[in-house]
Amino acid sequence: MNKEHVFIISEIGINHNGDLTIAKELIDWAVLAGCDAVKFQKRTVNRVYTKEYLDGYRESPWGTTQREQKEGLEFGKEEYDEINRYCEEKGIEWFASAWDIDSQYFLKQYGLKYNKIASAMLTNGELLREVAREGKYTFIATGMSTYAEIDYAVGIFNEYGCPFELMHCNSTYPMPKEDANLRLIPALRERYNCKVGYSGHESGRIVSTSAVALGATSIERHITLDNTMYGSDQAASLNVRDLVRLVEDIRLIEKILGDGEKVLSIKEQETRKKLRGC
Repeated sequence: MNKEHVFIISEIGINHNGDLTIAKELIDWAVLAGCDAVKFQKRTVNRVYTKEYLDGYRESPWGTTQREQKEGLEFGKEEYDEINRYCEEKGIEWFASAWDIDSQYFLKQYGLKYNKIASAMLTNGELLREVAREGKYTFIATGMSTYAEIDYAVGIFNEYGCPFELMHCNSTYPMPKEDANLRLIPALRERYNCKVGYSGHESGRIVSTSAVALGATSIERHITLDNTMYGSDQAASLNVRDLVRLVEDIRLIEKILGDGEKVLSIKEQETRKKLRGC
């Protein structure tokens, strides 16, 4: 077994609450922690949701309708131009999961290195094909999906020769730790002969670190400045200070796992001489 660098993604998602200052602060924490990338979510509100839904009642900091809440959380070109500039300045990759075709077209203008298929989009064939055509390394979340549905998505990416990595995921927010079912990581790896990461929505660090011990090649966690902030994802997110600890844990686990070769260390050889005399 070769040593693997676990790719760590800080999922900012919509936890910025439509505030670019918060987004930048979350990026800063991801950089401080030593993450490999930050991730956002992009939606074209009128395409993802029906008018009936958007006209529905919902209290939020932006008003009393679903539309006002969704639009309040959504960044546009001006904000993403600044995010692109800021991430380049800070030396960290960024990308986003598109929830519709127009959003994927929008993201293409930034020449991002990675794509992401959200669990909710796993069966959206039109979007899957658009992403796969780009040929960029793509993280595919598998929450709330059957094997048949994962087969469908993997088939499309194989058809276009697009490199991908599955991400085991349980789409509950927050997820009870006992529902993690981490044995699916090696099961997915064996079934699809590909790298398999873990996208988590639980509290704490133990599930994510256990996933690394089971061979997860990427870890994605939602992050927040404060779990009590407004937002549906805040409670299922990792506080940024725990993010720093998680990255430290993962980098230590990489060393602990080693390379699987049976080689006596210098210190062990010295002990051998003392205890065996040879």
